Amino acid sequence: MEEAKMGEEVSNKHIILKDYIKGFPKESDMILKTTIIKLKLPQDCSDAVLVKNLYLSCDPYMRGRMSHLKGNYVECFTPGSTITGIGVGRVVDSSDPNFKKGDLIWGMVGWEEYSVVKSTQGLFKIQHTHLPLSYYAGILGMPGHTAYTGFYEISSPKRGETVFVSAASGAVGQLVGQFAKQFGCYVVGSAGTKNKVDLLKNKFGFDDAFNYKEEPDLAAALKRYFPQGIDIYFENVGGKMLDAVLVNMKLNGRISTCGMISQYNLEEGEGVRNLFTIVAKQLRMQGFLVFHYYHLYPKFLEFVVPLIEQGKISYVEDIAEGLESAPAALIGLFSGRNIGKQLVRVAPE
Repeated sequence: MEEAKMGEEVSNKHIILKDYIKGFPKESDMILKTTIIKLKLPQDCSDAVLVKNLYLSCDPYMRGRMSHLKGNYVECFTPGSTITGIGVGRVVDSSDPNFKKGDLIWGMVGWEEYSVVKSTQGLFKIQHTHLPLSYYAGILGMPGHTAYTGFYEISSPKRGETVFVSAASGAVGQLVGQFAKQFGCYVVGSAGTKNKVDLLKNKFGFDDAFNYKEEPDLAAALKRYFPQGIDIYFENVGGKMLDAVLVNMKLNGRISTCGMISQYNLEEGEGVRNLFTIVAKQLRMQGFLVFHYYHLYPKFLEFVVPLIEQGKISYVEDIAEGLESAPAALIGLFSGRNIGKQLVRVAPE
């Protein structure tokens, strides 16, 4: 397909949120719309870039942005407007001297074929172009940095400790488990299918793993895998799993709270009954938002790039083809349909 030229007018497909939603999202909550865009920044745009999007990241936190939530840590989407999220793209035009035409970037973009990014503050220029560009929507981007921050910075790990990771086959969990193993910890993960459990044990190198859907008593299951207790819990799920973990934590254990995907589609969140164990066992439970740790991104790259180059870390992606497939790909996160990091390929590289 012939590349469009600078200044040319081209069609631009967008994914639009129809209205704020309650409960489980549906594909019909989003619509595909086509407009026209000129491949040149308007003259009044300073420190901006026009980006051709190549990959879009589907992430669980986006569910909160689809509802009208007060006090959310990230701005809610506006009904009738283009959804935004982490993406990977190529600069078509720039009014920021730090970015030039042809540069590859990752950061917050629209769910569309071309995006005008009016502030480049949250964009990262891609330096390691010999690695797959899709990795910058995953292991080399926000999810990878989340796993690194949550394990090394929040969990304060020690060699020989026991680590439990929920939603362990997802974009973040698969990396947390591998980081913990390389650090010298004993690692168990939970997932929702036999295939995912096999992946944890046979590809990602977890010491053990289980299908939480097959465990009628989660607390008993965790006791079976951690007879002496859990030092570190990397929390991705919340709800019943968190309740079961609390009674299985060791004294002075740490809970790194990344997300609670089991709660995102509930109109009223589940209560947690075993919170007093935080006092009794002197636990530290800490939430974190990765964008507050972006100053550590260069340090993270120094750590993870050699591991990828040396084949010491595995990463599984689930790539949907075409912008029109984006709504189904995003919705699939909440039923566990994806295997590994879910992303959408918008255009060929």
